[in-house]
Amino acid sequence: MKTILLLVFAAIGLAQPGQEKIVREVRHELVMLPYYGVFDNLAYRVDGAKVTLFGQVTRPTLKSDAERVVKRIEGVEVVVNEIEVLPVSSMDDRIRRAVYRAIFSKPPLQRYQLGAVPPIHIIVKNGNVTLIGVVSTESDKTIAGMAANGVSGVFKVTNDLAVEK
Repeated sequence: MKTILLLVFAAIGLAQPGQEKIVREVRHELVMLPYYGVFDNLAYRVDGAKVTLFGQVTRPTLKSDAERVVKRIEGVEVVVNEIEVLPVSSMDDRIRRAVYRAIFSKPPLQRYQLGAVPPIHIIVKNGNVTLIGVVSTESDKTIAGMAANGVSGVFKVTNDLAVEK
């Protein structure tokens, strides 16, 4: 299960003829970025020949790499890069690792750890955790949220995991 870009579904649903190809290629290019991982979230919207990039990343180079690869896609004329680079913080780095261990140590959630880009993304900013991605069941979503809430130093957890239908 490699569904990681929540806005992909909205973009495909709104896509006009010819846009589906751009939507697929943008998704492919973003997923293939070498430093895109569990602590980053990339999303996008396609509106004709314009692609708007959203999300949060831990490295500034990932923001610029995402823009660069999308600009090279045939049919894309404009790229608006609204990706947020998360602030450097040793406390947030510690929380990222701890939340990762807490979530993926739960037997029902270990299957989500497989793959180059796991379907659960852990975004940490100033001690606040947001879980983004797609899981198979409501109980998986609940378990992930509870695991993140149990990590020391976390101020707040926003569980934006979607349940696959």
